[in-house]
Amino acid sequence: MAITAAAVKELRQNTGLPLMDCKKALTECDGDQDAAIQWLRERGLKVMGKRSDRETASGRFGIYAGVDKPSGAIVELKCESDPVAKNEEFIQLASDLAQQLATGPGASSGDELLSQPSPSKDGVILLEQRDELMNRIREVFNVGRLQRIESATGGYSHNSGTVAGVLIGVSGGTDEAAKDVSMHIAAMSPAALKIESLDPAEVDKERSILREAALAEGKPENIVDKMVEGRIRNFYAERVLLEQAFVKEQKQTVGQYAKEAGMEVKEFTHWVLGE
Repeated sequence: MAITAAAVKELRQNTGLPLMDCKKALTECDGDQDAAIQWLRERGLKVMGKRSDRETASGRFGIYAGVDKPSGAIVELKCESDPVAKNEEFIQLASDLAQQLATGPGASSGDELLSQPSPSKDGVILLEQRDELMNRIREVFNVGRLQRIESATGGYSHNSGTVAGVLIGVSGGTDEAAKDVSMHIAAMSPAALKIESLDPAEVDKERSILREAALAEGKPENIVDKMVEGRIRNFYAERVLLEQAFVKEQKQTVGQYAKEAGMEVKEFTHWVLGE
């Protein structure tokens, strides 16, 4: 049957795919629009399957957070190029993944999460949403790390989500205060939430180094241990979130800022894209 320009245009509007692909699909499906859409989808999946080993070094973090919400989530969505990471529909997909992870039954893997409904598209699962967009953009998308926190949360994504993402679990406080602490984490990369969370072996090693340095300075044995305990506070101030000087107000620690804001920081996740 003859394929009209109007039919090709309609299929392009419905799929966002190139005109020549739409014309070929309609030709293969005798002008049936629904069949052509399915044909394009299946063909696109075959093509993307052949490209599945491509490197996905770009991407962004989807974050769903709020101190008024019972849970929050962060999801790493990876793609092949920086421009795609800034595509509005790609951003929406990352946000949908995070929202579904936070508000749905949970998931332990990207595949498990993709099998669940899309929050923004009725009657569509996240896998279909991803595949449809992947087919149009012609890049491979992979769901990387994902984390759900079962409490009120705050979050922040550095460089609009394309470099680093932070999600913190809190009690009390405000969204602004939670975001401030999340921004601090993105900037200062603490290794632990509190002193007790540090690796004891790492702390013992630092104490040993400080002790040897104090002895090398010729300090008397009877005051070396007191000196070590004083100096190790600097070690804590570098590595422990609640002991670090708050980036927006260096005269107080993050712990002091959180306390003044009526907020307890209970845990945090800090990821850099691709690491």
